[in-house]
Amino acid sequence: MTVVIAAHGLRKEFTVRVKAGRLRREKRVVAAVDGVDLRVERGEMLGYIGPNGAGKSTTLKMLTGILTPSAGEARVCGLVPVPQRTRLARRIGVVFGQRSQLWWDLPLRDSFDLLRHIYRVPAAEHAVRLARCRGLLDLDEFMDTPVRQLSLGQRMRGELTAALLHGPEVLFLDEPTIGLDVVSKQAVRSFLAELGASGDVTLVLTTHDLADIERLCQRLVVIDHGRVVHDGSIEALHARYGSRRRVVVDLDEPVGEPPEGAVVESDGRRLVFTVDGPVAPVIARLAALPALRDLTIVEPDIEDVVTRLYLSPDAP
Repeated sequence: MTVVIAAHGLRKEFTVRVKAGRLRREKRVVAAVDGVDLRVERGEMLGYIGPNGAGKSTTLKMLTGILTPSAGEARVCGLVPVPQRTRLARRIGVVFGQRSQLWWDLPLRDSFDLLRHIYRVPAAEHAVRLARCRGLLDLDEFMDTPVRQLSLGQRMRGELTAALLHGPEVLFLDEPTIGLDVVSKQAVRSFLAELGASGDVTLVLTTHDLADIERLCQRLVVIDHGRVVHDGSIEALHARYGSRRRVVVDLDEPVGEPPEGAVVESDGRRLVFTVDGPVAPVIARLAALPALRDLTIVEPDIEDVVTRLYLSPDAP
């Protein structure tokens, strides 16, 4: 497989002023990103998450050429982001949830046309890509509406389209669903899932909405205090940090003594167990209950798993 993003020892330091007395401040160097190694292959959908201040957005800004690393090296699409930023801009797309690349007072259609000229996209290619986005993101009803009059959900669909019209190899998404209502979130997620399934674009997604990660990404990189603390599948994260599944048992009639296990809820006809380890032995034991009517396994929320990772004394 072709590696489209490669970073080694990536570090970014900022100088901040902190109080050192009632009237005095002193300078202190803070590492927002502290030695990140990252390799992303073509067509991957990568979730890059962490708490506020962990270094997610700073990493993306270095990979897109906005910030110069203090140390380490990075290549995106074979290019060094800062010195080759202009060439790189033609091969990547970027969507920041709080920033716009659309013209505020122009209709959405005109913004798309201007972007075609800026990126020098042939008219035929532009038309094909725009038609695909219009279909998948339902843009037609507001194509002639000025951007300033769009709802947040409509504007985000426009931002995604604007980032894809020049045919980027990599799409960086920083909080693309922040502030969106449920319907708009679902529209954006469905579009990104379709885009990722095609394998044409490599997606790097940072978000605080872990439902985005669960629905879209197979690989998850977790960063904390500027360092990578997990790089692997979501399933591996669950396994490593003791995910707690819940087993819900519905009974035809109450049992006198519940089976052995960690029962967290019980109302006679329904028992809820928490399971830290393998769930199969627990299911086998519960399946033997004569009054069993139904049994459901509830997978853990990734947010709970990540919280346990941060609190784990074994975390890197």
